[in-house]
Parts: sequence; structure tokens; C-alpha cells
Amino acid sequence: MNKKQKRWRNRIVLAIALFAVVMALEQTGVLAMAFGAYEPYAAFVLYLVPFLISGYDVLIKAARNIRRGEAFDEAFLMTVATLGAFATILFPDTEPQSAEGCAVMLFYQVGELFQSYAVGKSRSSISALMDIAPDYANVERAGELVEVDPDEVAVGDVIVVKPGERVPIDGVVVEGASQLDTAALTGESIPRHVEPGAEVISGCINMTGLLHIQTTKPFGESTVSRILELVENASEKKAKTENFITRFARVYTPVVTLAAVVLAVVPPVLGMGPWTDWVLRGLTFLVVSCPCALVISVPLSFFGGIGGASKLGILVKGSNYLELLSKVDTVVFDKTGTLTSGTFNVVAVHPETGVDPDYLLSNAAYAEAFSDHPIAVSIKQAYAGEIDEKRIRDAREESGHGVSATVDEHVVVVGNDKLMAEHGTSWHDCDLTGTILHVAVDGAYAGHIVIADVVKDDAAETIQGLRAAGVKKCVMLTGDRRDVAQAVGKKLGLDEVRAQLLPEDKVNAVEELLAAESNGGKLAFVGDGINDAPVLMRADVGIAMGAMGSDAAIEAADVVLMDDKPSKIALAMRVARKTMRIVWQNIVFAIGVKIAILILAALGIANMWLAVFGDVGVAIIAILNAMRAMRVKNS
Repeated sequence: MNKKQKRWRNRIVLAIALFAVVMALEQTGVLAMAFGAYEPYAAFVLYLVPFLISGYDVLIKAARNIRRGEAFDEAFLMTVATLGAFATILFPDTEPQSAEGCAVMLFYQVGELFQSYAVGKSRSSISALMDIAPDYANVERAGELVEVDPDEVAVGDVIVVKPGERVPIDGVVVEGASQLDTAALTGESIPRHVEPGAEVISGCINMTGLLHIQTTKPFGESTVSRILELVENASEKKAKTENFITRFARVYTPVVTLAAVVLAVVPPVLGMGPWTDWVLRGLTFLVVSCPCALVISVPLSFFGGIGGASKLGILVKGSNYLELLSKVDTVVFDKTGTLTSGTFNVVAVHPETGVDPDYLLSNAAYAEAFSDHPIAVSIKQAYAGEIDEKRIRDAREESGHGVSATVDEHVVVVGNDKLMAEHGTSWHDCDLTGTILHVAVDGAYAGHIVIADVVKDDAAETIQGLRAAGVKKCVMLTGDRRDVAQAVGKKLGLDEVRAQLLPEDKVNAVEELLAAESNGGKLAFVGDGINDAPVLMRADVGIAMGAMGSDAAIEAADVVLMDDKPSKIALAMRVARKTMRIVWQNIVFAIGVKIAILILAALGIANMWLAVFGDVGVAIIAILNAMRAMRVKNS
């Protein structure tokens, strides 16, 4: 609770204490003994004191809004209703309602304070979660570490991050090794090991060793800044339900105000009873009519859902995307980097008869020694020995089909079947699914190496989780070979696989699937956010995977998963659907209770005390329900 809320609370506590004292004096007859026939006027003055202490700001707000021409809000409704209750002192033939008028303002302020606290709690929860913006960066100057503002650090500068400190700016480790806590970004508790050459992103906590990091981005463009900007802007993109409630309140408030006036004026004019009776009904009608339960609890539910998702490393750019995500019944995946790891691994080495497997692999590794292609990297990783570059000469790319090099005076050619044909080398195919690299030494076929993109550990769990969450169709789109794609699709149990697609083909495929959607169903596309930007933007909901440090992912997608686990998609959908359930529970409950008590107020059955419950009570219950959206489980 901040200082403003504490002052507000203290003011309300004082007003409640004074109200209790005055009510005790009134109920015990002390006021009647002291003032006799003037007891109602004494009670009026005494109740006015706690009323003004607790509600002066509401009265000022109402007056200010009336001057601006924006009269119809909660402050106006409360001001008219409570001052009207105090005004019953002017009607000698009716019982004064000073105590009720004071009580209405007190309980209204209690409700408002509770709402402020609830919203603040949700905001502080997100702020604490996203409290990843460092206050300083350590820079070495004249042999000493100096703390400087992160904005002052230029790209290429080397910063020092001590154990326990947050990494302030994205960069590459140039010295030191450590474990990084990435929980604030990914929701994962397992630390990440880093050493020289490893990329690190801002917002992570350095746990063990001292790190020297060369920055690769200015602070304003680093991951931490982009994420904070994303979260701060999330509240601007409102869901249709949220916009409907806002529009509803704008129409609803003047309508019920007019209805209250009609209720207070028309019946007594028609001789259906005394003015005081109908005016009191009109005032009670006004108190009940406040739409605060809806106006506060619905945005709070969405805010809580976004905050809860953030705890899990799922960033939702606005409540509109959370609402759309809850309606998704078709999920379309990119393959590489989404359902598969995106890194190639050697899965088999098949030498020809009489050829040693190590000989085959070592020749391939030496030929690929100067290549940074992912396939070359995977072969070099699979080769256990060190590569002596002095043994290699004339290494070159071979027309996009592979590489060739002279290793120890032997010509080694590594590549696909077209490269073998170009060099006049006979070869044979392999039954395994994957990328086949044929190897020839001095024109003789030595065998082949099978390289495949490995399916992620939780990919199958992802599809099962999506089915459980209500997704009807799971589709994979990829530019990879058809046999590779079909093997992945079969392993994961996908409904449809489309392979050998260019980026524009993926957009056309998504257009087809979107056209096939019915009954309000929505389509989500899941990709890595770098080469899938057009499709991410075309889908109803674009979900970027593994976005730690990826500007393209954060920019193009509507939902950003901060790690590489596709299982987070089903988790995001569960959070979205839970949030929408809470939203509609609050809408139905608040409107239902309001209508019931409004009818009772119009019939003269509901008094001011019931009106207070109809307003403040319903709001508090709805807010408590909305706060459930913050509670999420990482499973």
C-alpha cells in the first residue's frame, strides 16, 4: 500500500470511527436527551462530519466533472444519492436518512479503496515480475569499476556484471563463466550456463562468476527495454468485451440517472404517494445503479490474466489478443525452431564396406572446417578430435551442393547426390529420414552421413495439451523436404502437414485455413518470429517462440513466448480461457444482482443499506474473483 492509499485508509478509518460514535449516541437516546426536538438536526450535523471527511474528494470530483460536461459517472451518482439522503431532513413528515447517506459514502469509499488496492496489487505484481530494468552498468575505467547509467554505455563497450547483479544490456561474454537466472524472462527455474562467446540478454541475473560482456545493442534497444515497453503498452489494446463494457457504462449511467429522476418525480405527480417516499426510491435506485463492479473488475480480470501469463514467460501484447487466444481452435506451426530444435545433429554414420566410420567422419569434418553452415557445424561437433587446419588447402563451396577440400593431399568432396554426380562418383541413397551428406575421397565413394533436425522433447506433449485445451486442428507448414516433414508430423500426430513451402506459400496456406474457420473459431500461427513475420501478422493470433533477444519476434507477434518450449502455447491458451471465464462470471454476476436490486429499489422494497451491498458488495466480490486471474500454474 503506497502513501496515498495509506492516507486514504486513515481518513476512512477516522470517518468510520466518528460514524460509529454518532450512531451509538443516536441509538442509545443520548442525542434525544441532549437536543430534544432538535435531535434530527443534531444528527444531521454530526453525520455530516464523517461524511465530508470520507467523501470530500468524491464531491469535488463530481463538481469538476459537471463543469467539464462529463457529469454521468460514479462520483456524480454517489454525490446526488448521498446529498439527497441528507436532504430528507427538509421533509418533516419522513424519517431522516442522514445515517444512510453517510453510510453509503463510507462504504463506497471502502469499496473504492479496495479497488485501488486490488489494481495496485496487480500492477505491482507485474512490476515486481518485470523489475528487470537495471539502475546501472559497471564499466572499467582507470583500473576501477564505475557505475554508470545504462543509457551511457555505447555498443561495443565492455561491461562487468558481478554475481547477484542483473545483466543491464544485451551482449556477448568475452571473459568469465557463470550461471544465469532467466526466470524473469522465461518463467524457468533452471539456470543457463554461459562462457566466452555466449550471447546474453539483459534482465537475466548473474548467479555465480564475474562476467565481462561486450555490448551488442544500445540500452534502449535491448531485450529488457523492449519487454518493459511491451508490457506497459499492453493495457492500450483492449479486448472487444472490455470495449463493450466501457461503451455500456457510457450509455447505462445517463439512462439510469434519467430513470431515477422519472421514478422520483412522475409517481408523486400522478398522486401515487408522497414525494419523500418516491424521492427516496429514486436515490436508492441511483446508489444501486453505479456500474463500478463492471467498470473495474473486467479490465482487472484482463490485467490479471496478462500478469499471470507474464509470470510464466508468456508476454501478451494486449487484452484483445488474450480474448482471441481463448477462441483459438486451429494452431498452425512452423517446423524448424518451433516443433524441432532448429539445430542439426548427426544421427547416423554409414561407411562403405571396409571404410572405418571415424575415417568417414574425420574427412567430412576436415572438408567442412571453414564453413559456418549449420550442417557443417553439426559434423564438426560430432567429430571428437581437434581439426589441424594446416592439413587443409583449397577448401571451397561447390555450387551450393556441398564443399570440397584437399586434406593431406587427398581430395575430399562432401555434399548431396548432385555434387556426387558432378564429380562422377557413384553413390547410393539411405532409408533414414534426414539430410544425406555423401562423402567421396579421391573420387571413391566412402559412405554417407545422416543429419536431422531433432524434434523437441516437449513437442508431442504440446499437441496433447492443445487437444486437451480444445484445439480441433494442428497443422505444420515448412519449407523442408516432404519426407522429413511427414516423418515429424507422423511422430507428433499432427492433422495436416504441408512441406516445401516458400514464405508466400505459407501465407497462402494460412489464408486457406482462415477461410475454413467457422463458428467464431480463431487461428493461431506459431513461428520463430524472424522469417515468419508475414504469417505471424496475418494469423488471428501470432505466437513467437524462443524470443529471448529476438527483436523480430517481439515486433511481429501478438503473443511472445520467451523460451523455446512449445508446451507454453497450451499453457497460454489455458490462461486465456480461464481469464475469459472470470470476465464473463463477473459480467453475469454484476448485471444480474444490479437488475434484481434495481427492481426492488423501484418497487420500494430495497432500502439504502441493500443499495450499498448492490454497489460496493458486488464490486468487491467481482474484484476478488478478477484477482484469481493472477494465479497461474506452470504446468
